[in-house]
Amino acid sequence: MTRGLVLGIVVGAGAQAMAAGLNAQGQGREGRGGRGPQGPPVAEIAKVADALYMLSGGGGNTAAFIASDGVVLVDTKLANWGPAIMDKVKTVTDKPVTHIINTHTHGDHTGSNQYFPASVEIVTHENTKANMEKMEVFQQAENKQGLPDRTYADRLTLLSGNDAIDLYYFGASHTNGDTLVVFRNLRVMHTGDMFPNKGQPFIDVNNGGSGVAYGDTIGKAAAAIKNVQTIINGHAPTTMTWQDFVDYGEFNRLYLEHARASLKAGRTAEEAMKTLSLPAKFSDYNLQGGRGGAAGNFGTLYEELQ
Repeated sequence: MTRGLVLGIVVGAGAQAMAAGLNAQGQGREGRGGRGPQGPPVAEIAKVADALYMLSGGGGNTAAFIASDGVVLVDTKLANWGPAIMDKVKTVTDKPVTHIINTHTHGDHTGSNQYFPASVEIVTHENTKANMEKMEVFQQAENKQGLPDRTYADRLTLLSGNDAIDLYYFGASHTNGDTLVVFRNLRVMHTGDMFPNKGQPFIDVNNGGSGVAYGDTIGKAAAAIKNVQTIINGHAPTTMTWQDFVDYGEFNRLYLEHARASLKAGRTAEEAMKTLSLPAKFSDYNLQGGRGGAAGNFGTLYEELQ
């Protein structure tokens, strides 16, 4: 597969970002959509640990890990955010990007894959590759260079020694291909949208997501993964703790238990949302609105349970 230096217009899971003119890894050209009146996107960068940074803005949080031989990116935000990502990466290193890990298929996490040159290896779970291949944007010839080069089934380790990065898959949750990315030596894990923030997750049933499996999937991960302290979430503006990740599994299991009980009692999904009661430790969770509307995630859970 050839992945040239192209700024294609990718339809992401949100509004289109504006194209920027220069490829930050070398030569390039302005995207077909041109520049908007507000100029190119601008990301924010924050240090998480030695040689590891979180870049916010433009969709999902991107992680940039400075390894011995180059930079490993986790997720590439919306379309045309490649220059904004590289502008920030260049403030902390002059090493080239060597790998991209996509945590899942959505366009706000894969949208700028094709910005990077053919030497960059894109890695995903095998189900995520299958999901990406079904996306209209990646069916266009000029965007196929943004598809994964390498996949795995259950676990894969990239690089070695102090640079080792462990990729894990434990089952369906947000989608059926969610990768947990562990920077082993730094005790940091990027969760993608399996744990996007403290609130109801989006359960993407069209891409194999499952609210019934969600809590158990996180539980399996929490039992198997060791020595992680800090969490980079899919969309939260700041990092969280390992215990926050463990609690998110419990949160989703309690949601499922209430859905089962409410369905058995004959309550509607909206009534289930209104009668939900959670332990005090979840008091800072945002349970309002979202894609589930007044019923929250209970509409999706009811469909699965029925």
